[in-house]
Formats: sequence, C-alpha cells, structure tokens
Amino acid sequence: MTFADHRCSWRLLLERCRIRVWMLFNYGNQRIEMATGTPTNGHGDAALSSDSGTEEVRLEQFQYDDGIVRLFATATIVWGIVATLVGLIVAVLLVLPSITGGLPWFTFARLRPLHTNAAIFAFAGNGIFAAVYYSTQRLCKARMWSDVLSRLHFWGWQLVIVLAAITLPLGITQSREYAELEWPIDLLIAVVWLFIFGGNFLMTLIKRRERHMYVALWFYIATIVTVALLHVFNNLVIPAGWFKGYSVYAGVQDAFMQWWYGHNAVAFFLTTPFLGLMYYFLPKAAERPVFSYKLSIIHFWSLVFIYIWAGPHHLHYTALPEWASTLGMLFSLMLWMPSWGGMINGLLTLRGAWHKVAADPVLKFFVVGVTFYGMATFEGPMLSIKSINAFTHYTDWTIAHVHAGALGWNGFMVFGMLYWLLPRLFQTKMWSDKLVSLHFWVGTIGILFYIIPIYAAGLMQGWMWRAMDDTGHLMYPDFIETTQEIVPLWWARVLGGVLYVSGMLMLGINAMMTWMGRPAEYENPVHTAPRLTKHYVDDTPEPHSPIEGAPVLEVGKKVSIWSQMGWHRRWERLPVRFTVFTTIAVVVATLFEVVPTFLIRSNVPTIATVKPYTPLELAGRHIFVSEGCYNCHSQMIRPIVSETKRYGEYSKPGEFIYDRPFQWGSRRIGPDLAREGGKQSSFWHWTHFENPENVSPGSVMPDYAHLLTEEMNYDAIAPHVEVAAYLGAEYTDEELNNTAEVAYKQAEYIAADIVAQGGPAKAYEKQAVALIAYLQRVGVDLFATEEPEAEAAAEEAGADSESTPEEAEPAGDEAAQIDRPDQDVLVLN
Repeated sequence: MTFADHRCSWRLLLERCRIRVWMLFNYGNQRIEMATGTPTNGHGDAALSSDSGTEEVRLEQFQYDDGIVRLFATATIVWGIVATLVGLIVAVLLVLPSITGGLPWFTFARLRPLHTNAAIFAFAGNGIFAAVYYSTQRLCKARMWSDVLSRLHFWGWQLVIVLAAITLPLGITQSREYAELEWPIDLLIAVVWLFIFGGNFLMTLIKRRERHMYVALWFYIATIVTVALLHVFNNLVIPAGWFKGYSVYAGVQDAFMQWWYGHNAVAFFLTTPFLGLMYYFLPKAAERPVFSYKLSIIHFWSLVFIYIWAGPHHLHYTALPEWASTLGMLFSLMLWMPSWGGMINGLLTLRGAWHKVAADPVLKFFVVGVTFYGMATFEGPMLSIKSINAFTHYTDWTIAHVHAGALGWNGFMVFGMLYWLLPRLFQTKMWSDKLVSLHFWVGTIGILFYIIPIYAAGLMQGWMWRAMDDTGHLMYPDFIETTQEIVPLWWARVLGGVLYVSGMLMLGINAMMTWMGRPAEYENPVHTAPRLTKHYVDDTPEPHSPIEGAPVLEVGKKVSIWSQMGWHRRWERLPVRFTVFTTIAVVVATLFEVVPTFLIRSNVPTIATVKPYTPLELAGRHIFVSEGCYNCHSQMIRPIVSETKRYGEYSKPGEFIYDRPFQWGSRRIGPDLAREGGKQSSFWHWTHFENPENVSPGSVMPDYAHLLTEEMNYDAIAPHVEVAAYLGAEYTDEELNNTAEVAYKQAEYIAADIVAQGGPAKAYEKQAVALIAYLQRVGVDLFATEEPEAEAAAEEAGADSESTPEEAEPAGDEAAQIDRPDQDVLVLN
C-alpha cells in the first residue's frame, strides 16, 4: 500500500467519524444505521438508506451536474464575443453611418437594441446562470433538482437569444429599452425564466442538504422573483398580430412602467445576481471568509426594498408627475449606502489576502470589477439629483455611465469567475496564464479608452445645448453643430471598443485551448451528506443583550438583541418563507409607487384637442417604432429654457394618452421630435429619408431610402386600428370598417403635396408616406382648436387644393409662435 493509499484511508476514516459526530449532535440519541446499498433517484443522487426506515438519519450520495455549468460557461464566452463585436459595429456606425450601404437591417437604430440585449441577456445572462448552477449545487450540497429542466433552461434561453438576434434587425420590436422583444418571445422568456429556471432552483433549495442558505442564495432568490415580476407586468400587451403587440399602458403610465422595469432590470439582472456571484467566487478565489455577515443582511434587504423605487429618476423634468420624480430621486440617494455596503463587504473580504491580488489575475478581475461597481453606484445616485440630471440626461454621459458598469462591473466579474471556473470545469490547467494577465490589462485600458471620451462628449453636449449668448439666444441653435463636435470623441471610443473586444477574443482562445487539453473523460466525484430532517431542533442559545442589567429601557435591550440578527438565521433555514418575504418586500415597494399613478386621474390631465392618430398616422408610427428611431430622437421637451427655445413649447402629460409605446427616448443623437409636426414640408422629409445630408449637411443619420421603395400595405393597417380602438382610442365606423380606404385617401393628399413641392409621383404607394403622415402629426394637437373649428379649417384647407403645408401651418420657429396656451414657468436654464 502506498503512502497515498494510506492517506486516502485516513481521510475516509476521518470523514466517517465526522459524519457520525455530526449525526450525534444533530439527532441526539436516535439510532443510526447505514446501509451499503446506493439506489439512484434519477437526479444523480444516491441514498445510503437507513434500514430502520428512519428518514431523518439517511446519508445520501450525490454528484454535481457540472455539464450544465460547462454549457452556460461556453455560451457566456460565445455570446460575449458576439455582443461586444456588435457593440463595436454600432460604435463604428455612429461615425461612418453609410458604411453598410443603406441596408435597413444594419442601421444603428436597429443594431443598438441587438447590442444591448446581447450584452445583458446573452452575455451577462449566461454568466449568471453559470454562476448559479455551479454555486447553488455546492451551497445546497445537492445536484440541481431536475437535469431535464436544467437542459430545457439552457436551450430555451439560447432560443430566446437567437430569436432576438433575428427579429431585432428585422425591425420587429416594442421599441422600449431593454424590453424590445415582441410578445411571443416574451411569453417564451416568462416560461423559461419563471417555471423552468425558477422552479428548478426553488426545488433544489427545498431538497438541499445544507441547513442554512448562504448569502449568495439570497441574492439569487431576489433575482428570480423580481425579474419575473418586472418582465410580466412591463410586457402586458394586446396582440395585433404575431409580430406586433400594443402595450396596455399609454404615455405617462407606459413611461413609468418602462422605467420601473428598465431601472430594476439593471438592479435585479445586472446587480443582485452579480453580488451573489461575488459572495461565492470572491471568497473562494481569495480563500477568505466574507468580511461581515451582518453587513450582508443589511445591504441585502435594504437593496431589495429601496431599489424598486428608484426608476422614476430616469424621467426627471418629463411629463411624469412631480411627486413620482422626487420620490425616485430620494430613494436613489438612499440607495447609495446599501450599494456601497456590498462593495465594502467585497473588498474587505480580501483583508489579509491583498498580496495575492498582485499575482493572481482572477483576483485582479474581481477587484477591478467591485471597484467599478462602487463607482457606478456612486454615480447613479449622483445622476438622480434633479439639477445634475437636467444637465446629463439625453447626453452621452448616460452612455458612459452605463458602460462603466457593464464593462467594468459585469464584464470583469464574469471574466474573473470564468478564469476561476474553467480549469475546474475542464479539469486541467489554464492554457495560458500570461494571456489571462494580458486580457486583464487590455480590458482595463479598453474600458478607460471607452468611457473617458464619452464622459467628455456628455459634458460637451450638456454645455453646448444650454449655452446662450448675452442676448439670451442659443449659441448653437443648429443641433448638428453639437453632434459634429463630439465625433472625434466617438472615434476614441471605437479604439476602446477594439481593445475590449480583443480581450474577449483572448478569453475565447484561452478557453478553447484549455478545453482541448481536457482529460478523455471527466471525473465526477461522489459526495456524501445527510439529508435534512423535517423537524429541526434549533440548539442555538437564546441571544442575550450585552446591555442586560444596564439602566436602559427594555426596548433598548430588545433592539440590541434584534441587532444580533438571530431572526435572520431562522429565515435562512426556510427557503419558501424567505422567497415569500423577498417577494413581499418588492411588491409592497412597487405598490407604494405605482398605484397612485394609475389611480389618481389628476396625475395625467387630459387635453380636449388631443385625438387618436388616423389609420395612416398609426401605420407611420408603427414604422417609426420598427426603425428604432427612439434610439436617436426623443419626443419629450423638458421645461428648460434652452430646450423650449430650441424645440418649442414643453411637453404636457395629456399629449401622450394615445402613445403606445411612449417614445421619450433616453438619448439625443438627433434633435427632439416632440414638436416636429408642421416644422418641415413633406418633401423635406422625403428628401431626408433619401439622403439626410441633402438637407442636413454633416448629419450622422443613415439614409432610409428603403422606405421610398418598399410598398405600403394598406390592408395591414386594420389590426393596428382595431387594437388601438380596443385600448380606448375613439375611431369612427368608417375608420374601423374601411381602414385601408381612409388611410389611402390621406396618403393621396400627402403625395399630392410632395408632387407640388417638386417630389416624385405616386409617393402614396411607398411606406415613407405613412411615416411622413405621423411626423407631421407629432406635437400639433396641443395647439389645435376645438373640434367644430378644426373641421371647418379642414374643409377650408381641402377647398384650397393648391395650398402647401407650409402655407397651411407655419413652419419652424413660426410654429412655436402660433396661438398656444400660456407657457408655465420654465424651471431651469
């Protein structure tokens, strides 16, 4: 017998002694008998059953399912390369908009949602699942409850990603940030996330062999519960066909719901699961316990409860009610502390192990990742302050902020996890440690090259948009001046993107070469642990107050006992109750914020002159949404002097009651379109679609010439009108029963205008005419007269067939001077 055999025997003996001592302490004087049979249960588990039939004393053998982790880890790398490559292409399209030759599937506006969805749900999503499937099994001492559900989860999620990659470039989109996918895919997501992933995870917790749930599992629970809630309620739609659904929310409510979803998608998809990842993998890599258990409890519950309120800060100075906006700012500021609680707990976990950071690239990735988390969670509350938000919102500062978090926090945490996991999953050494270090430095420099120019671009935009001369006029009245100034900074971002993508490729090469060096057959160790008893006797001593006997009030003593958090130790033994409590925290915080907005009618005062879109305008709006125009053009003028001078009267809540979805956007690469109606002639729009530089020299907008050649399908408009009518828009019987004819008639009027202005004939046959109809309608209802007068004006306009839109309605700055309600006080300059 060799020395190694002796050592193995001693380890086996010690392990058996440890198990018997464990049973002695946990089961008292119960009779313990172990059988040698190992029947399998179909889930990779085997039981060393008790021949006494006493279920509580049964020892079980089991194997972890690392195959599913290998699948998700591989998908993370593949989709990470795809997501960053698409991001690089999108960055190039900003500076070279015509590089794709006018192909509609590869415009910036259609590819940007593909990039964000790929980065969030494909790259980060698969990284989350790899972390959850690996750590949950170890933390629960149990194989995942169902191998079938695990595989269904993997392939179902990849199917969602592939469907997104097909539909978004085709223009099939809801046009709501991070929730662009249409309703059939949303249904698939709900099934895969909630029933397959959530069900498998929760059953694994219930069938676990470890009594207490470790802190990483708390964050996984919060993620699963809240993302399901956000996804379902934000995506409630009425279908108008297989590829189109209309939100049940409109205007202000839709914006409110979208940013309740959007901000918390960042919170519960890009933050809480990554904190769970941090709490498991960082201590593993550092070989140190988590710094503070109590800090984990405090920042978990405060994060879960507070985060859900913070979404409205994305809508400062919009048509959102002031109270909701202010509430969002206050809770965003409060969010700073729990967020930094997580960062502090992560960094201080490295106490005594900082010397390892210099030598271990895995720890380097984690340290930089956690540091970027701290930066992003400081910057987020800062940007929620109204005066700061008024300056930065719609500028590139937001893009820099988002990428600092995504590339630094999410990206580097995933990279650190993968470099720690891959040798263990493939059961061999990492192919090249030098390449890992090179990836770290290239990625870090790439992030800095990316975000610093974009922060500078955001500052430049903010100043130039607001700059006024001594006479009170805008110094840069032409929006394109401000865009052209930041183009060199966009080129610098391309360089940063090239570096970051290079790092991703290094990861891919290193992972593939490591995989090629794997053993012919993976070892699959058998683990042993006792099954949890149904009836648990908590022998933890009753907590005592350290100020017992001191001359203080009894309530003080109870608070001191409560602060020891023994109550949380009880919750950690009860996964179902813990899940319910987490759900209650999220739901209650949501209801406090959402219910008043939907129930109090005064929050969204109606405007009598605001009418539903005509069938042709509705079809044009559908084209506007499909092309992703919201990615560059907002439709929201804030009550800020510089904005009202540039665009006209600021937007009112009642103007959007028929907007499904809202189109307020979050960034301005082009000018705001909230008062676009009547500003330009129809032929100007036609020329703009054909080649933007013909009417706006220096424009970075790609051409939309395909709208000038693709046929308008008038018969396809009816389902859109029917759904709009179902959701409350008032249409006449003629519009409902003869939709195509009504739309065609309006198209003929617009086509005649285009011809009169020197444009081509038969424009009514093309899709561009519907989009022009919509753009000429945007923002004009606020200034319309009452219905009888409007009808008379329409008849008069119809009688004068030679009049042009410019003659019928003042354009440009003149439009801003027609009869309008008195302007409210402009709150900012």
